[in-house]
Amino acid sequence: MAYDRELSLLASNLKAKILCYRSFCTYSVIFNKAKPFSEVPGPIRLPIWGNLYLYKLGIYKPLKYHEALKDLCRKYGPLVRQDLGSKTTIHVFDPESVKTIYEAEGKLPHVEPLQETVMLYRKQRNICLGLGNLNGEEWYRLRSAVQQMMLRPTEVHYYLPHINEVATDFIKRIREKTNGDGELGGLREEASKWSLESAGYVCFESRLGGFDGGKAEEEVTRMVQANKTIFMMSTLLKFSLPFFKVFPTPKWNTLVKEEDYFFGTGSGYVDRTISRIKDLQLQNKIGERTNHFLIYLLSKPDLSYGDIKIIALSLFGDGLTTTAPTLICSMYCLATNPEVQQRAYKEISSVYKGGKITIEMINQMPYMKAVLKETFRVFPSGTEISRVLLKDLVLNGYLVPAGTHCNLNQSVQYMSEKYFKNPEKFLPERWLRGESSSNVHPYLLIPFGIRSRTCPGRRFAEQDLIVTLALMLYNFKLECNKKSPLEQYYNILLFPEDSLKIHFKSRS
Repeated sequence: MAYDRELSLLASNLKAKILCYRSFCTYSVIFNKAKPFSEVPGPIRLPIWGNLYLYKLGIYKPLKYHEALKDLCRKYGPLVRQDLGSKTTIHVFDPESVKTIYEAEGKLPHVEPLQETVMLYRKQRNICLGLGNLNGEEWYRLRSAVQQMMLRPTEVHYYLPHINEVATDFIKRIREKTNGDGELGGLREEASKWSLESAGYVCFESRLGGFDGGKAEEEVTRMVQANKTIFMMSTLLKFSLPFFKVFPTPKWNTLVKEEDYFFGTGSGYVDRTISRIKDLQLQNKIGERTNHFLIYLLSKPDLSYGDIKIIALSLFGDGLTTTAPTLICSMYCLATNPEVQQRAYKEISSVYKGGKITIEMINQMPYMKAVLKETFRVFPSGTEISRVLLKDLVLNGYLVPAGTHCNLNQSVQYMSEKYFKNPEKFLPERWLRGESSSNVHPYLLIPFGIRSRTCPGRRFAEQDLIVTLALMLYNFKLECNKKSPLEQYYNILLFPEDSLKIHFKSRS
């Protein structure tokens, strides 16, 4: 028996070595046959300008950058080079190549910042750069400190009563703001106030007063406008020669002014909350509680005060440009697909009868979760996930060297019949187990990213959206009289057009 086991083990080891050798040989052949990096296709590049002339001449429009990406994919194929000035980016449109990049990234993936302007601002103000702008061991230090609080479902569920309270107030706000026929405009501002109010309750465990009128609401409104201007200026500077890095240009000065307001006001929230926590600690009124977001961060000895502040402000402010637009797009999809809305309403009303939504109820809403996922397909919140290659890789037949900045732009495929059956239709059931109408590539629709650099606020965002949409559908039937399809515009991320109006018909 022992001899048989040894023989079996030897055979297994030999088989593994043969497979490993074959894999090595196969990959060596792929490397040897790969086309050089210099042959990666793309538009004609000019000295200094690179491909910026395409945007300056109006061939492509910065606010329609997502449409430019689709055109690049159509003209040049699944791997395209684009140079904005002296900065080279490889656009990766093929989900198989996306998979190759993810599988090769290791423990410490390297990224380029989503907003280079924000990173430059923080450096000039000597502010912690934050998770999205850091790499290597410094990024890993911050990530390790927050992942338990931000990524474990049980920790996120602690804040469900807060989310319920803000969502309920948002429903009241809609009733107050709608006119005689139930129409509500200014959706971005209203959704942004909801997002800040909800995130503020999580971060600071106190209400900001964004729905209350007076000075408190004025301050929240000013923060919303500051954030909007920051992203607009960042977009315009992205598609310009980087003179702002040498001397302050008008657009850069505008961005700095709005950053100072947003960061300064947000810092005041953090400072006041930490001061309140310290007072409670001196009075021994906190006890064993560690669920409070800032108490948890303060308990981490490897986090500086600056680290804590930027982590809290990121969770607080990031929803303005991600969660709020997704809420609006979800409302539009439900309003323009009445059969989907009716099915979602039936699911919600079968488990919810009033009061607060619980995690048990959320777990019984698979169709609502599918609605949200289908919204991400039809109206993605961004155009790319950034990676800097840490090793040479063969992507779509080209040898792309380590150090190359790649943007994973698989969102251009979301409306492709190659990957989705009936892509033009809003079909949440394609994401339901047992009802799937297509075998979706696992590296195609990943709006929050995956693995170690997945969005740390993902669970908070999903919880916010499900609760708010569920309460909204329980209280209102949504309608939209818009004749043409909803368009998005690019401001570093993607936003629905500001003119959208939704009609809220009370179900009571």
